[in-house]
Amino acid sequence: MSIAVPVDLADEALSAEMAEDLAVVEVALRDTSFGGDEMFAEVSHHMMQAGGKRFRAMLVLLAARFGDPRDKRIVPAAVAIELTHLATLFHDDVMDEAVMRRGHPSANSQFGNSIAILAGDYLFARASRILADLGPEAIRIQAETFSRLVDGQLLETVGVRPGSDPLDHYMHVITQKTGSLIATSGRFGAMFSGVPGEMTDLIAEACLRIGVAWQLSDDVIDVSSTSSQSGKEPGTDLRQGVRTLPVLYALRGDATTPEAARLRELLVEADLTDSALHAEALTLLRRSPAIEEARETVRTWIAEARERLAKLPDVPARAAFESLCNFVTTRTV
Repeated sequence: MSIAVPVDLADEALSAEMAEDLAVVEVALRDTSFGGDEMFAEVSHHMMQAGGKRFRAMLVLLAARFGDPRDKRIVPAAVAIELTHLATLFHDDVMDEAVMRRGHPSANSQFGNSIAILAGDYLFARASRILADLGPEAIRIQAETFSRLVDGQLLETVGVRPGSDPLDHYMHVITQKTGSLIATSGRFGAMFSGVPGEMTDLIAEACLRIGVAWQLSDDVIDVSSTSSQSGKEPGTDLRQGVRTLPVLYALRGDATTPEAARLRELLVEADLTDSALHAEALTLLRRSPAIEEARETVRTWIAEARERLAKLPDVPARAAFESLCNFVTTRTV
């Protein structure tokens, strides 16, 4: 059995190896998350049915290619990372009052908020138990990562404080909430495969920047794509009142032209759940310089990732990471 690698790694042999390893991770992930009380198993199974790219597990496995990818700690580390990510999804859906998750009913809408929260807590505990077998350093890194995840979620929940810059606030939230776990994915893969500390830091730093760029590219795609390209209704964040990167750039940009002034009026004052107003705002935002500013920000984060990757050994894993950078950049075009 194999599982499709979520992005093109530009190396058929490496992609085939990664697909086989991801299949091993998937089996271990299901065995671990389904263990325990019947209710937790049912809720976990429900979430697993919604699928997922296993992007973070892939980064663990890919980073391990700079060392010994067959170290017995690699798969458990990948499983712990994915369990942690899955747990955050349970909690996020409760906080967002989400009804759907990847085209399926969310766990909270299916089983209730209390069960969804407890299921998330259970998966955090399972991840911690796995990492306890990998040593105190793994536990320390997990604790620091979890602290950053919570910090990002708290900042997002509280919102921009008076006197704070909305764009700085948003970037901090993304870095903490999204980038931190992706950085730890790369760190775990490198450190458990025996990669030296300085190189491990470079891999983690590159992964963080790739993770932030990926989230920001999602922001662009939400505005610029059609439903057939993105798999969801364009402007979903806009309709929900979520101020993502293109919106923040539009709000801080020059509003002297009639179009820019109207866009700002819609973003600040209009009820964008109204279909006509939503369509107008989306059209104006697509024509706004804010979209290209957002694309340039994605490119900047990817350029910083490339700077760190360039210092790594010239092996197939580095080329695969560079291919991943290309993918993140081109998906917003």
